[in-house]
Amino acid sequence: MDIKYAIGIDLGGTFIKFALVNQDGEKITEGITPTNAVGGREEVIENIVAAIEKLLRYDPALKSKILGIGLGTPGIVEDGVVIGGAENLPDWCDLPLGKILQEKFSLPVFMDNDANLMGLGEIHYGAAKDATDVIFLTVGTGIGGAMYLNGSLYSGFRNRGAEIGHMIIKSNGKQCECGAKGCLEAYASTTALVNDYKSRVDVEKSDVCIDGRYIVGKYKENDPLAIEVLEQHWDYLSDGIAGLINVFAPQNIVIGGGISEAGDFYFESLCLSTFKKTMQETSQFTTIVPAKLGNQAGIYGAVSLVFANRL
Repeated sequence: MDIKYAIGIDLGGTFIKFALVNQDGEKITEGITPTNAVGGREEVIENIVAAIEKLLRYDPALKSKILGIGLGTPGIVEDGVVIGGAENLPDWCDLPLGKILQEKFSLPVFMDNDANLMGLGEIHYGAAKDATDVIFLTVGTGIGGAMYLNGSLYSGFRNRGAEIGHMIIKSNGKQCECGAKGCLEAYASTTALVNDYKSRVDVEKSDVCIDGRYIVGKYKENDPLAIEVLEQHWDYLSDGIAGLINVFAPQNIVIGGGISEAGDFYFESLCLSTFKKTMQETSQFTTIVPAKLGNQAGIYGAVSLVFANRL
């Protein structure tokens, strides 16, 4: 069989991760380069172009076997155009990035939101391989996610939806960065967890960096405050997950982000809290599992988008 290849680009606010991957999921070469968002929109585009050029130079003999370029970007994407919603990139709106790259490299370009492609990576190469119905959540600075239903990504009409972190779980609750109040992200993100912990200790007298890893460590030491804030975190996060299970009855809920690496206790506690809140029938076939691909999920999702459209 003649092996085919795809270029995967995972665009972040700080770094651009890129790789050349074959259809079996094997990385041929990869790299990472600063996004340099402070340089402006054109600088970011130039850095994406430079990353692709580097992959194409790796082995010129493979160029004819490259099926296309897959790219995950922050923001809302419609037909290769970034509509908006990427607060961490400059002027990243009304941008026909797909057309720009396609004209530059004469290769088909397939784009989607970065969280969608992280979820797609886990579905095709990671924790939910071969499943048809999956909800992916990444719990970190905020809460992002992706929905894969009946074997396809689902993002609502014209790719505007699947903003899982912005489900309202508390009426007129905490202010969220999106402008609304009471969002899941405002209560259950790692940022919310850390802020909750910091609000109950004298941060000015602390000589340590309080982050999610620190709180998990204190939890394992049976620190009462760490136990209290993590139990509240599970309660809030399970509110959102239980609602998703009752609506979609997925095979897997996949949790990514740094907090997902806390250990088995994290998932045991999250499952215990979640399944108390779900209907027995909707949750009968659902498991909650940690993501497997870490910061490589976006690249794998990007190339899987190419293979899905071109093979």
